[in-house]
Amino acid sequence: MLTENQEKSLLVDTHAHLEMPVFKRDLPLVIQRAKDEGVTTILTVGIDPESCRRTLEITEAYKEIFAILGVHPHHAAEVQEGDLAYIKEDMAHHEKVKAWGEIGLDFYRNLSPPETQRERFRQQINIGRELKLPLVIHSRQATEETLKILQEERAWEVGGVIHCFSADKKAAEKYLEMGFYISIPGVITFKGAQGLREVVKKLPLEWILVETDAPFLAPVPHRGKRNEPAYVRFTAETIAEIRKLTLSEVASITTDNARRAFNLDKL
Repeated sequence: MLTENQEKSLLVDTHAHLEMPVFKRDLPLVIQRAKDEGVTTILTVGIDPESCRRTLEITEAYKEIFAILGVHPHHAAEVQEGDLAYIKEDMAHHEKVKAWGEIGLDFYRNLSPPETQRERFRQQINIGRELKLPLVIHSRQATEETLKILQEERAWEVGGVIHCFSADKKAAEKYLEMGFYISIPGVITFKGAQGLREVVKKLPLEWILVETDAPFLAPVPHRGKRNEPAYVRFTAETIAEIRKLTLSEVASITTDNARRAFNLDKL
């Protein structure tokens, strides 16, 4: 629960996966715990046609939750162009949809062939541009190629967010030049995250977002457990410590940034 000193420290979790089965039994409690910790808004992310459908159902049930729809690189080989058209034409015009994603490249797990990932990534950048929706980018062990494709496909025309940022300062600067916000996950609370902390020290504050990626990557002191939106506070507290700011200042800055990044009118 919020303490008196935390009452104004209102936060936005810019990336969660509330549609996943792990939340099915207790989703109302998860959302209430987030509210109790000052999380005013959650953006939940579909990763294939079925999860996109579930994502929209959740946003319709909770006014404080908005949707990001798209096809994750892990599912690039499973999804056909007709599926992308279905998400684009039948779902993406819903009023609660605020971005297209998470799309990109994952050469760490390689659950889809790299060439298929590249093809789907390019297709979906262009869908986002057509719809005038910001893009939410997944990039793991693929920074140089991600940057190359974003540049070639003119992704700067809509900009967006680099989800779960894990690259270096040079990459961050290139993303910023293309109009992408840098979203910081709970990983920053880990002992081995010194490189990410060094990047966060240098990032312009007006381009930083916070996220959980729930149910994954739970921050310390919950590392190894199911992550949930309430825990985004630990990420914000760590950023505050790194930047020598108060939690309220980081909360205010990142909430304003989220409002701009996702065209959220009232937060």
